[in-house]
Amino acid sequence: MAGHSKFANIKHRKGAQDKKRAKIFAKHGKEITVATKMGGIDPDMNPRLRLAISSARAANMPNDRIKRAIEVGDPNSNDSADYEEIRYEGYGHGGVAVIVETLTDNRNRTVADIRMLFSKSNANLGESNSVLFGFDNVGEIILPKSIGDFETVFEFALEAGAEDITDDGDYYGVYCAREDFAAVQKALEDKYETIEKSGLIWKPNTMIDVDLDTAEKNMRLIDNLEDNDDVQSVFTNMDMTDEIAEKLMANE
Repeated sequence: MAGHSKFANIKHRKGAQDKKRAKIFAKHGKEITVATKMGGIDPDMNPRLRLAISSARAANMPNDRIKRAIEVGDPNSNDSADYEEIRYEGYGHGGVAVIVETLTDNRNRTVADIRMLFSKSNANLGESNSVLFGFDNVGEIILPKSIGDFETVFEFALEAGAEDITDDGDYYGVYCAREDFAAVQKALEDKYETIEKSGLIWKPNTMIDVDLDTAEKNMRLIDNLEDNDDVQSVFTNMDMTDEIAEKLMANE
């Protein structure tokens, strides 16, 4: 939609996450641990671990912390930890759908925390699959437009296995099937080196435009959720203008 950018809030999110770097490292560490426990300690044989390590390094997580997280996830380690993956769904303000992915060692604690955060924000926690139908689980790789012209990047991404690429503001968004993500990401990394962000996401089928007040309320909910130690990722179908995103950053 004209005047809107799906990536308009990237700088806003990066700014908020920079302030929570210790928590961000802890979340990456937990994902590395779970990936290791499920698929083994060798990244070459464990695509989920390979992605987790790549994402951690993109967040500038120190190598010693990455190594420690792998050790904790090693089934043969005395420090091996058990985490459960649980997804929560609900609605924020303005009809915006919200998906919250968690890794927890205490289901009761986590559901109580998530319910409290939704309630505190006057949002509504829903049942399983209450909003999931409006999203697709896909791989996403976001690249700066400085890497080259759209047609060249588009053709290379398709050859690498991507299904779609968008040109939005200062970024290209490359999307692919979940099972093709590791291969597409590696091809783009090898070709362009610079990746702004990548991972498996819940991509909304339709976006919901919001005004400044609604965006502020929803971003407050998202920030509170992301601040929770058990929350790994939050996805919504909220769309905001660049102007609104800039105002949110200025108000921080």
